[in-house]
Amino acid sequence: MPVADLFPPSMSVSHLWPWIGLVLAVPLAIALAGGGLRGDRSVTRWRDPVWLCWAGTLAYLFHQVEEHGVDALGVPYAFRGMLCATFGFPDPAACPIPEAFITAVNIPVVWLAGPVCALLGRQRPALALAWLGVPAVNTMAHLVPAVVEGAYNPGLVTALVLFLPLSAWSFRVALGRPDLGRRAVAGTVAGGVLLHAVLMGSLLAFLAGRIGTALLVLIQIVNPVIPPALVARVTAGRQISPPPARPRPGSR
Repeated sequence: MPVADLFPPSMSVSHLWPWIGLVLAVPLAIALAGGGLRGDRSVTRWRDPVWLCWAGTLAYLFHQVEEHGVDALGVPYAFRGMLCATFGFPDPAACPIPEAFITAVNIPVVWLAGPVCALLGRQRPALALAWLGVPAVNTMAHLVPAVVEGAYNPGLVTALVLFLPLSAWSFRVALGRPDLGRRAVAGTVAGGVLLHAVLMGSLLAFLAGRIGTALLVLIQIVNPVIPPALVARVTAGRQISPPPARPRPGSR
């Protein structure tokens, strides 16, 4: 696909933001590789919930490009077209789902909530884990339709290649930590499910004429509070951070 087709002169912010995210992914990837985003240096980075949360944020920036930049089939801004077709609007131009909804879903939950949960996770690792429920549940939102329909959907490749292994590994790490464990993992999954349920429920309410565009957008902006709030509640009273330990030689 010619680059000019991806970046037409009249491109709106709704179509441009995934590419801005891709630019932001570069310094984030460098910081992750350099180890500057570690939360617990007593373990390797791959066992540090804070580092894993930052890694999940990076993965999601790539995922957003596949969904809302250009998909694996070369279709620009493909996810909205698929979403419209799912709700019975095969022509995206005539689809009532506003582009502002897509933007409001993605920027707050990834660009804002991801880093905030990672930073809060330095003192309470469960909050870093909480955000990882979003890509974990989103993986199923791509995988299940792909299996049922036997077809590709925008975002499927990055969900399988990035989200699936990262989520599985993060949950394995959490299950092995006394300050996290099964309760934190269950709360993380529940938080991701609830976030997606609110997202879809509010969209259904909008399409039914029960709420307007402004409220639909506002709900998406507030929605990312759900996963960390839920996990904070279900893990209340547990050890806030792991016991201090001396860094192991060569720990990376």
